[in-house]
Amino acid sequence: MKRFGVIAMLITFIIFVPSNIYAQPNVECPKLKHLEETSIKDKDELLNALSSIVPNTYEKGEYGELFSEWDIVTALPFPKTVRQVNDEVYYGMAKNFCGEAVANKSWLVRLYFPKWEGKSASALEGQIFLSKSKGKGWFVWFRYH
Repeated sequence: MKRFGVIAMLITFIIFVPSNIYAQPNVECPKLKHLEETSIKDKDELLNALSSIVPNTYEKGEYGELFSEWDIVTALPFPKTVRQVNDEVYYGMAKNFCGEAVANKSWLVRLYFPKWEGKSASALEGQIFLSKSKGKGWFVWFRYH
């Protein structure tokens, strides 16, 4: 009878306790067939697009004004972040979230928001993952900070 009780407890534990407890953001991955091929040659085009993308992504809500000034720290296609000490980790995140094919057609943009200096270390820098859609242009598919 004791053995039955132990087995019942183990089965209950295995069924009702999740094996992986972690927080993963809800990411809506772009469909690969809708993405354009881009290269480092498209960087100027992306930088121009950021003038509207960044305000639309960050300057909302109560603290939007603190995001109104920004500098670009990094703007690279994800494959170009390999062996870049502060950037490569985001490539791994992109591959984990949406697969390597989508990550390879996406860009990392890291931003610095000087108005957050001394107020919030986590809001001081932002990271967005972008791709270029066929016919619709550049868009953010994930905002990390």
